[in-house]
Amino acid sequence: MTNRATATIHGWLLLLPAMACLALFTHWPAVASFIESFHSTPKARRPARFIGLENYQQMLADPIFWKAMSNNLWFALGTIPTSIALALLMAVWVNDRIAGRTLVRMAFFTPTILPMIAVANIWLFFYTPQYGLLEQITGLFGARSTNWLGSQDTALYAITIVAIWKEAGFFMIFYLAALQAIPPSLGEAAAIEGASRWTFFRRIQFPLLMPTTLFVLINAVINAFRMVDHVFVMTRGGPDNATTLLLFYIYQVGFGFWDTAYAATLTCVLLALLALVAFVQYGWLERRTHYQ
Repeated sequence: MTNRATATIHGWLLLLPAMACLALFTHWPAVASFIESFHSTPKARRPARFIGLENYQQMLADPIFWKAMSNNLWFALGTIPTSIALALLMAVWVNDRIAGRTLVRMAFFTPTILPMIAVANIWLFFYTPQYGLLEQITGLFGARSTNWLGSQDTALYAITIVAIWKEAGFFMIFYLAALQAIPPSLGEAAAIEGASRWTFFRRIQFPLLMPTTLFVLINAVINAFRMVDHVFVMTRGGPDNATTLLLFYIYQVGFGFWDTAYAATLTCVLLALLALVAFVQYGWLERRTHYQ
């Protein structure tokens, strides 16, 4: 056996544990969920039986599914661009030589290291009617009391703000690392040419940050469609499904109503949606991304 063949076998053996875990805990559950979506939910004395597309027909006629899908799309539109833009702004700011830069970085990053359940409970206190921190601040200006989480008009926006607050600091770390990897000579050359800071950012820094932006965008999309902790603690999908997101509805159907077949159907739709988004991101955005 040649040295090249030995190295190839050695490489595949090194990859084998990771590939086995990936297939066992990622690929097989997805395939199993797809198969289960064509069957009925097994009961104590009634095994699962093949029912074809009945679960998908039920899903198309389910108003709560469409409400959850609509809520999730609005939630994604609110969290993804806002958290990315805020993270980029914070990274550019703390990358400069400002007073107390370390403390500012720590303050921006602190929400990221807090458990999601703890974050939800903190914001529950902020949103509490009459007694919460937000109510105390708005009361100073004479505003009337608002039940932020109990109103259909404000509940989803309140959840969105919590997600942005937690995610922006996490994304800031990646942008900060990317900014520090840009050679200082580029900034010096731009200063010699008389370019303003905005021109330097728009023509040099931002194009070089596109690989990081693509990575952050992928994570932001995944986070937007896997949100369940905050919803479970703060609203449980209410009021009247105003904050029911797709993954929370899957959890509710699967573990609350114990309809595992219908939950598998909803899971397949979620996976298909994420696959479509990933195809757009990798097939279209990556071609327009400049790598150093």
